[in-house]
Amino acid sequence: MSTDHEQIVLRARDVRFDWAALPMHWIPGEPQATHSINVLHIALPEGERWFVEVFKQAVPLIRDERLRQDVLGFIGQEAVHAEAHDGAARHLEATGLDVRPFVAQMEWVFRRLLGERPGAGEEWLVERLALIAAIEHYTAFLGQWVLDARALDDAGADPTMLDLLRWHGAEEVEHRSVAFDLLCHLDGRYSRRVRSMAVVTPVLAWIFVRGTRFLLRNDPARPGRASWRAYLKAARQGVVPAPRELLKEIRPYFRRSYHPVETGNTDQAVAYLASSPAARAADSPT
Repeated sequence: MSTDHEQIVLRARDVRFDWAALPMHWIPGEPQATHSINVLHIALPEGERWFVEVFKQAVPLIRDERLRQDVLGFIGQEAVHAEAHDGAARHLEATGLDVRPFVAQMEWVFRRLLGERPGAGEEWLVERLALIAAIEHYTAFLGQWVLDARALDDAGADPTMLDLLRWHGAEEVEHRSVAFDLLCHLDGRYSRRVRSMAVVTPVLAWIFVRGTRFLLRNDPARPGRASWRAYLKAARQGVVPAPRELLKEIRPYFRRSYHPVETGNTDQAVAYLASSPAARAADSPT
């Protein structure tokens, strides 16, 4: 774990991914593990656009200039994340997997259920920031997990998809403290923090289980139904996070002294971002 996270200047990175050669099951022989991770492409874009809108509303309330700059960097990174995952979702559609019904559900969640409420004021803004801080706890964990998941390489996972996941994961580790710091800046109540985590945890589990089932059911290759047995097998192989790892990650957030810098390795994340093929391709002259 790096201790100099506060010295990083967050910035959005241009990236370029070519999905032309991506197979439907980009982890060979693992359709369920593939689609469990593919849930990110159909759930995250709407969520990340929601993050951006909520953070934009919070910017005028920030009284600390360094935090303000971090928030602006976070906004830029999340906007690029949404576009990158949208590209992967469009590729799924182009290969015959209709993702629109699930995406429509995510639109309802983030635009209607968690969207603007006229007259709700700052209280609703802070409540949503607390939800984002809880979500970011998990995205930081997942970001570090995918940076460390050499089993994906060993299984022959598609390198372009791995680059998307590791570029995104590295930026999640890089900006893991921003949502938490913003929440504490505007409302440091412990009760709000833990209440939000208690809400977010089952909802995220529901999204991933429902999304995996949806993708397998609509996969034109008809690989079969989702099962816990297949998930546990993939977890033992290291190509998806294991239940024990996920459960272990919940407890620290409920500690009063917790801070997100405890999760993830900043130096490892920054090193990957410097070498990401997609980022380097975007920086190259065309």
